[in-house]
Amino acid sequence: MRISMTPVKHYKALYFLKIKGMDKIPDYIQVRDDNFTLIAYFRPERPERALNKAGLGQYIEKIKKIVETLPYGKVVKIDIDYLQKEI
Repeated sequence: MRISMTPVKHYKALYFLKIKGMDKIPDYIQVRDDNFTLIAYFRPERPERALNKAGLGQYIEKIKKIVETLPYGKVVKIDIDYLQKEI
């Protein structure tokens, strides 16, 4: 498995976008960095592989909770400090 070369601590914020699927195309989540570069792309029910690859594996549970509340089609900014706080 390839690991992301950009450590999470270098991000100031992450941007989440929930995309509504149609017919046979499932819903997807995009995770983008401060420069709006795509760093992860996954289905809401299976985020583990993509988040591990992006270096966000330690935040899977928090990200799952965030994804559940995301509105479709809206970009939501999450400060990296929020993810790094203990649950």
